[in-house]
Formats: sequence, structure tokens, C-alpha cells
Amino acid sequence: MAAERIYTEVQDYYGKELKKKEDLKTNACCTVARPLPTFAREALQCVHEEVSAKYYGCGLVIPECLEDCWILDLGCGSGRDCYMLSKMVGENGHVTGVDMTESQVEVAKKHIDYHMNKFGYRKPNVNFIQGYMEKLGEAGLKDESYNLVISNCVVNLSPDKRAVLHEAYRVLKAGGEMYFSDVYANCDLPQETRNHKVLWGECLGGALWWKDLYKIAEEVGFLPPRLVAASRITLANKELENAVGDFQFVSATFRLFKIPKDGSAQWCEAIYKGGIAGHEKELELDINYRFKQGEVVDVDEETAAILQNSRFSRKFLIHPVGQKVSSPEGYIPGKQKEKLRDPFKLVEQMEPNVPAQNPSGCCGAKACC
Repeated sequence: MAAERIYTEVQDYYGKELKKKEDLKTNACCTVARPLPTFAREALQCVHEEVSAKYYGCGLVIPECLEDCWILDLGCGSGRDCYMLSKMVGENGHVTGVDMTESQVEVAKKHIDYHMNKFGYRKPNVNFIQGYMEKLGEAGLKDESYNLVISNCVVNLSPDKRAVLHEAYRVLKAGGEMYFSDVYANCDLPQETRNHKVLWGECLGGALWWKDLYKIAEEVGFLPPRLVAASRITLANKELENAVGDFQFVSATFRLFKIPKDGSAQWCEAIYKGGIAGHEKELELDINYRFKQGEVVDVDEETAAILQNSRFSRKFLIHPVGQKVSSPEGYIPGKQKEKLRDPFKLVEQMEPNVPAQNPSGCCGAKACC
């Protein structure tokens, strides 16, 4: 599919064919990987009902430690996540939403005053721009201007995923993060599936093979992706299930960090000091690292670099392994187990009574089975 054709069809699908989330033909854009924490539920309750009705996300894109952050939402749609985050960053933070569909951006802009009044802000801390996430420079977004880039089930809609990640990397400040949910396939999808108009609009036809995400992210400059959550997608549509065949899909949340690679990182012992809103006693950085307040955790070089160079730095005490550090009684430093990277394996672990599927005929051009 030519890029311009994809842009046109996606804009028509989300601007004309879909009027509310109930119009979706599958549940791919309705999957929630994790329950909303209390502070996020409270923010969601403040969002205008028209904005929520046009929400088509597939996961939870509410990262931690948001106070005073500048956040960019790629493919913001009607602005639901933007408004939730505008409450969480506070009046000194800022949220920018970018979307290529004019009708969606119009809905988002229409409710700015409503939300600012709801939050008690003297001036808006959110704005919306009609533009392409592959071409953020054309939308006026400058280098190293945001602490966070988020995206909720829209990268799959892009005909050029590499350009999306490259632009996200460009606009992030050093130590910044891209935190996003999207749909991933267990194999490299054939062209026939990618050319299916409805499957593309439903976030399936354009889904990346999950291994390609790791490849593209590192080529762009990010540290290796870190898996946060995943859930299986079941289409609940017989016609489209037949079109998809044996291919499997998950909704997965990953975080990508823009950290300098200077070779100075080393294994460390990290202590979470607590205090992050909604995560005061425990912080789950990803599926492989969970930090309880006051406890010592061995972390590898990449994780240590993230904790030392990102917005999390003020929330942790970090010591190279071997240096004396106050630790709980009985603590014994040990080597970390192998990291879980595959979202499909995570889903299988979460579904212990469901036998692992090994579909035939899904290897595609890259023999990815």
C-alpha cells in the first residue's frame, strides 16, 4: 500500500466511518493490558464524554513520575490521553497532541476550556496540532523539546514506523522516554494481510512483528525496548478471523529510553526512595524490574544508566556493585535472570491453562516462527 493511500484510508476510517468506539469491527483497539491506578481513574473521570466516546486506544499509556513534564502524544485522536496527562503533569507541565485526522483534532480542541476549568488551571497546558507523526518537524516541533513521547495504538497505522521512532527520538530530551502501547504480530505479516483495508484500519494489518520493534528502536538510537505489559487480542469477528488466518496478535506496552551510550554504565545496586504519585511504595519499571521502597535490587548496566540519567534519577540511590550499601537483613547480591522480551511469552505466562499455540504457515518472508 502506498503511503498516501494509507493516510487517506486511515483518515476516512477514523474521521468518517467510526463515530464512536462501538463502531469498531474488532476488539483490537479495546484491549486494556492493566487496570487503571486510582489517580488515573480520577483523571479519566474528568474527561469530557465526547472525547472519551471517540477513544480508540489499545493499552494504558500513563507512565510514572509525570509532575512538570512536557509530553507529546503521537496520534492523539480526540485527546483523551492528553487530557488525562494534562491533569497529572500539573499546571507547570505541558501536553501536545498531534494527529493527522482533522475531525479528531477538532473534537480535541473544542474541549480545551472545559478541561482547564475542570482542573482549575489559569492558562491551558495542552495544545493540539494537525500533522503527521512521521514529519514532526513540519508540525513545528523542535529537537530535544519533550521529556516524554507517548502513543496509544497508532504506530501500527503508520506506513513508516522507522520514521515515527526517529522523530520521537529527535524531539526527546536526553534522558527522555517513549512510552507507548501498540499491536504486534507473532510473525512478519504477508502483503495480502497488509493490503486489507479493514484490517489496517483495525490496527492489525500494519502491526509490526515484535522482533522488528527491537531492531528499529536500536537502529534509531534508543536503548533496547523494555516490555511493560501485554494482553492477547481476540478479534471477535468471524469474517476478519478468516482473513487473518493463523496469525496471532497482542497489545503490548513498551518503553524506549534516550540515554547516552558512553560506555560508563556498570552493574549497580539500586534503592527506590519512594514518593512517586500512585507508586509510593513500589515501582514496576518493566516486566523484569520491580522496586519496593527501601529494598536493594541488583540492576544491569542498561537499567542503571536509565535510573541515573532519566527523570527517575532523583527517586533512586544508585551504587556500583561492590560498594558498601545499606541493605535489608538477609540480602544477597545475585545475578539477574534472563530478561523477558517477547510479549507473546508474557501472555502465555499469564494464561497458564492455555496451551502455547504454534500455528502453521505463519513464517512469512523472515521465517519468524
